[in-house]
Amino acid sequence: MMPSARESLLDAAYTALARRAWSAVRMVDVAASAGVSRQTLYNEFGSKDGLARALVRREADGYLAGVERALAAFPDAREKLTAAAEWTTATARDNALVRALLTGCWNERLPALALTAVRSSSVTPAQRRADGPLPSPADFVTLVRDRAVAAVAGPGVYRTRQDTADLARSCEAAVRLALSCVLAPPAEGGVADLVRGVLPGAGVSAPSPTAGAR
Repeated sequence: MMPSARESLLDAAYTALARRAWSAVRMVDVAASAGVSRQTLYNEFGSKDGLARALVRREADGYLAGVERALAAFPDAREKLTAAAEWTTATARDNALVRALLTGCWNERLPALALTAVRSSSVTPAQRRADGPLPSPADFVTLVRDRAVAAVAGPGVYRTRQDTADLARSCEAAVRLALSCVLAPPAEGGVADLVRGVLPGAGVSAPSPTAGAR
């Protein structure tokens, strides 16, 4: 399936940002690289800031989709959390926008964007969403933790309130450990060894047999 004009423009903007600072990226060059007119670009995003917000929103969504794939890749709870942590550190290493979103550290090469919503006049649902609030580092902790809890708990499994609280703490610990490794990369063994070393006995196992279905 051919990418839409919007996706082609976002791809072109991402490539341009990898090569130069956002302040030096020109809309006309992004449009030419995507093979569309500059008017099409403005119709789609409204402005250069609109393009930047859409690009950041896409990278945030792509990171979260990758978290869900990582969590679904293994049956074992600790391996789910380890895979999500590895995805987090690898993506932050390779994607400057994801790293900035996860850490709150935006350098001069990146778009200077407020995470709060901006006024939007777009008729495009995707752009209206991009013009809405962008996730902060604290938001990402919650978003990834909640996805991890849902993936580890599984459907139709009864857990006591304490079981659920313990699981949420373990999942949040794995997320925060991964984010610490984004800021200060670990030595040999990486985030996987750290997550596996911290999580045993931390509430990621299945509910006890005494907590039967009710």
